[in-house]
Amino acid sequence: QVQLVESGGDSVQAGGSLRLSCKATGSIISFDSMGWYRQAPGKQRELVATITRGSNTNYADSVKGRFAISRDSAQNMVYLQMNSLKAEDTAVYFCNAVAAFTRRDYWGRGTQVTVSS
Repeated sequence: QVQLVESGGDSVQAGGSLRLSCKATGSIISFDSMGWYRQAPGKQRELVATITRGSNTNYADSVKGRFAISRDSAQNMVYLQMNSLKAEDTAVYFCNAVAAFTRRDYWGRGTQVTVSS
């Protein structure tokens, strides 16, 4: 059984920074893509950033230049450094991981990020 556990969510003022972490626990498997998604109240879940095992990254246009995703594949962890936060970044942030062989999707329960202007 694989579980993704997020941490690092908090309330900050606009312009501030946060670092989210996500660790895969339980059964040890390899992940292909790992990433972060977010869901604001009344909106659909949207991609924030993803990173492959080869460290290829993909970002939503709204966060390019402000957020940076990284991973430690040996520890099955993925991070999201968020700088220059804006009120519109307020959302629940979910960790996602795609298993390398089964292509099964795993999701964390989410961590709340609140940015006040």
